[in-house]
Amino acid sequence: MADDKIILRADDLDGYLTSEDLDDLARLDAMFRETMRFFDPVDEQKIIEGYDSMGHEMQRICAKHPGIKVYSFVTEESAHAECSRVISKLRDERTGHQEFMYYSQRAYEMLFRMAYTDHHGDKKGHMIVRTPVTFPVQNYAVHKIPDIDCKIENTVMCVLLRGALLPSMIISKEIQEYSSHGYRTPFALFKISRNDTKNEADMEYILDLKKSFFNLEDLDGRDLVFADPMNATGGSLVTVVKYLQSQGIRPKSIAFFNAISTMKGSIRVTRALENCTCCTLWLDPVMNEKAYIMPGLGDAGDRLNGSDAKDSPRNIIQLIADYGHNISGLYKSQLYEIEKIVLG
Repeated sequence: MADDKIILRADDLDGYLTSEDLDDLARLDAMFRETMRFFDPVDEQKIIEGYDSMGHEMQRICAKHPGIKVYSFVTEESAHAECSRVISKLRDERTGHQEFMYYSQRAYEMLFRMAYTDHHGDKKGHMIVRTPVTFPVQNYAVHKIPDIDCKIENTVMCVLLRGALLPSMIISKEIQEYSSHGYRTPFALFKISRNDTKNEADMEYILDLKKSFFNLEDLDGRDLVFADPMNATGGSLVTVVKYLQSQGIRPKSIAFFNAISTMKGSIRVTRALENCTCCTLWLDPVMNEKAYIMPGLGDAGDRLNGSDAKDSPRNIIQLIADYGHNISGLYKSQLYEIEKIVLG
């Protein structure tokens, strides 16, 4: 560990999985490899049968892990078609940049509902809205929303830069809109990356403190929320939280929101981190040896943000500027909070 770099290695993560976990993961791996036999040439019926079997197996495994919440496992069946459609668009190699952003927004709105509003008490809040109708008098409307202030008004939005920036702003805006007090989450930005020259077995996760922006005092005793498009190994989240704990930070809870997570990554983060819930829209069975999710959806960061030139990666301000006026206007409260933490 250098003064400005925190490095977590793959062997530091090995101890979190039990022998039962490893047996479950090995069984899933064998099922996926069997299904891959029918990818070339394509045998659609065999592929359907393979994924159907893996889905039942993953549901069986998740039943043993209450900290893992998978959308299609915990919501009503009527909602599953929307979930499948959104994930299929995110996966599709033909989905362009703007569409990918649109479906990412839908994904995180669905995840927010699953985590915070689908299972709430009978207590309601009221929104009184002033409308554009002014004749014969100024008009107002009343709308009931679930009262979830106790769930959301202690949260801090923790961002695993860079692909996680837009999903984090989406979740933060949902929190603000459902808060009866218009609560704006503070932000903490962590520059965390994987060493992609490594394989999963010897992977390194590097937290660059010089390029991170956070106040430790804002994090202690708070509900920390992370939103990352993909959770492959769980190593990035574990690296950040273990560092915070080494600095004396004791989160009240940790919520990890993913469009896609692997079975292994989901199990690992809920085993490694106390009071951690992994909320994922879709669960994928395995990774390849490079720690890329299979079947996956490619590099979510590049598909959301466009790729950086290798010798001149964008900083946080440039990345936000590239989102354009529509995004910056929609998430102006969130950008204000990010500006405060980045510029002091």
